[in-house]
Amino acid sequence: MADIKTGYGSSGQVLTITLTSLADSSTAGRESTSVSNTTDKFLDVLIQGKLKPQNSGSISAPSAAFVYAYASADGGSDWPDTVTGTDAAITLNNPTQLKLLGAIYAAAINTQYKGGPWSLAALYGGRMPEKWGIVVVNDMGTALSATAGDHVFEWQGIYATAT
Repeated sequence: MADIKTGYGSSGQVLTITLTSLADSSTAGRESTSVSNTTDKFLDVLIQGKLKPQNSGSISAPSAAFVYAYASADGGSDWPDTVTGTDAAITLNNPTQLKLLGAIYAAAINTQYKGGPWSLAALYGGRMPEKWGIVVVNDMGTALSATAGDHVFEWQGIYATAT
């Protein structure tokens, strides 16, 4: 009889999301391009990210970037809130219909902060949506760095394997 164990897809799959110079706001942010789970059929996805506030200004409460998840159950025709499924600026409804995946807290400017990994399936009752993505809202009190390499969100698929 086979044992069922956790298997891991390729690590460091980069989400397409342009976060350079993202302004401080409690409702405006940036959404990633959607990711399809129709081929790999992962049971879960772990998401982690890193952000860096710019080197001027100051950090102020709530001193965090909030990372939300979005998903579609109709092949990407209809998204929640004001999501389009593309790498684009977004202003969320208030209150938002998106699910809070996690937060990356900042204590100082010009310092890179990391968050995650967070489970995407946990937000959807333990099941992976067909298509998904993230939205980042920078509410640190200052804009993010203008250097693209200072901000990266990556994911890794999780599956079951018989050994």
